[in-house]
Amino acid sequence: MTIAKRLKSHLESQGVSYETVSHPRTATASETAEAAHIPGDRLAKSVAIHLEDGHVLAVVPSSHRVDLSALQGLLDRRLGLASETEVKEIFDDCDVGAAPPVGAAYGVPVVMDESLRGLDRVWFEGGDHRTLVSVAGADFDRLMKEARTGAFGHRT
Repeated sequence: MTIAKRLKSHLESQGVSYETVSHPRTATASETAEAAHIPGDRLAKSVAIHLEDGHVLAVVPSSHRVDLSALQGLLDRRLGLASETEVKEIFDDCDVGAAPPVGAAYGVPVVMDESLRGLDRVWFEGGDHRTLVSVAGADFDRLMKEARTGAFGHRT
């Protein structure tokens, strides 16, 4: 099991202990949570958002979807989903759809749903569709300390 080089380097530079969890290849974050036998509200999924002047990474539990209207209201900016080409450029060492939520490793600001703060443990994609990274909740909170938080995820 391997994780994306930039993610691994960032975790190590921040002194974050992590474990990797392998799972069968999945197409959606909800399928990943089920395949890996972890709670969907503890699997952080990333959605790349296009802004007029750049990008932001929206992070919600896998059991939720990003409410673009709520996110637009929170950011007070016009936005839309980033294209696949944009995602490939930002997360150039990751498979499309398997971007980790740690935007600092990629120079992308993060906005995170408040439901992901203060958990005991958090899992997230490691850069491919077969490997999750597991970190203590306190470490995840520290990794996301620069993230703006709000309520913009809605249970699917």
